[in-house]
Amino acid sequence: MLSTASINRSPEELIFFDLEHYVYKKPKCIGVFGACIFEKNKLYVTQYMIENKREVIQILDLAKRYFIKMKKKGKKAIVTFSGNNDYTVINYLFKKYGIEFNFSREFEDIDIQREYEKEMGHSIGLKNLEKDFSIFREGEVISGSNLAKTFSKILMDKDYILRMPKEKIETILVYNEQDVTNLYNIYMLWNAYLKKEEEIDENEELEEESSINEVEEIDNVVSN
Repeated sequence: MLSTASINRSPEELIFFDLEHYVYKKPKCIGVFGACIFEKNKLYVTQYMIENKREVIQILDLAKRYFIKMKKKGKKAIVTFSGNNDYTVINYLFKKYGIEFNFSREFEDIDIQREYEKEMGHSIGLKNLEKDFSIFREGEVISGSNLAKTFSKILMDKDYILRMPKEKIETILVYNEQDVTNLYNIYMLWNAYLKKEEEIDENEELEEESSINEVEEIDNVVSN
């Protein structure tokens, strides 16, 4: 489980959160709101997907209600991966449509990408981090640009969602679901992963020292 000097939360206290959104110069909409919580040894996923332009505000209202409900249930922190992007979008849209909610006041912020950078000294994408954790996705990976095109069409054409193949809608929802549930998996496997990385580093150092010693021994033999 992820645990640092500043982070000490059980999974039952957390919301694992991810948005699929559409931005063109400025944020236009939340395409899919995704979140999951861990209770009674189970993950519970909540998703809202936009179906037309009229639902832009509706999804924002649902998002606010969700977080208020989770606060009342005792959730203390929100876990994201590079969450600044999602917070920028949702806060912009909240302000645009007059919806009041202050994330920093209501919840602690746990950004897994930020914690990774602190530990490893470099950045990494979510999909590559999943591979490092031996987490393998179900369904196909969707690019952000393809998602943006889909949400753009949904906003421009109120009947577009009705013409979308059900398989495409399911693919988008599964993709988002994997994002939030894998945040939980990474959070829970975090310390075991760091320990494994430390052991790999130690082994590499020992191998390097051994190689240096072998070279020195060869040099001594040659000199003699």
